[in-house]
Amino acid sequence: MPFRKRAAMKTKTILSIIGSAAAAAVFAFDPPPVGSAAPQAATSRTGSHDFDFLFGEWRVHHRVKRAAENQPWLEFDGTASTRRLMDGSANVEDHTFNKPTGVSRGVAIRAYDQKTGQWAIWWIDGRDPLGALDPPVKGGFDNGVGTFHSDGTIAGKPARTRFIWSHITPTSARWEQAYSFDAGKTWETNWIMTFTRAE
Repeated sequence: MPFRKRAAMKTKTILSIIGSAAAAAVFAFDPPPVGSAAPQAATSRTGSHDFDFLFGEWRVHHRVKRAAENQPWLEFDGTASTRRLMDGSANVEDHTFNKPTGVSRGVAIRAYDQKTGQWAIWWIDGRDPLGALDPPVKGGFDNGVGTFHSDGTIAGKPARTRFIWSHITPTSARWEQAYSFDAGKTWETNWIMTFTRAE
């Protein structure tokens, strides 16, 4: 979920996926019943239900650092709302960022491929909604930890991006993003989200 744009790849194909997900959000969203118990942790989910733990409303604390040396961490709060699409094999996550410089928004869209057993995740930055989409990160969960990777460029240099979902409980979760400029030998974490389920 980066704050900067990377090179575009296969934009028409990705936009088609996003269009399908948006239509499903309108016509196929199946919210949990009011008063139902909180979703179980991801360790009890497999395949297309990996992200069931994330459905609902969340308070999110952000720690962000630009992908450059000697940059300080910026901290701010926000909210997130995640909705099920296509019976759980896709979902959309709507973020509000209450940054010191003002309020902004972003959307994550995820889709599960039954043939490969992998998730693909795209990010739309509300500050530049018509900008080129980043290459999707792809991956899955193992023992309750989700790991996802993509290859692209940052400031003209080849780079890998990694997302990790961890510390998942019915009421909390942690997401972090890191970059690698040496083909994954070393990683620099630059964005951490701490999720707490809204009451």
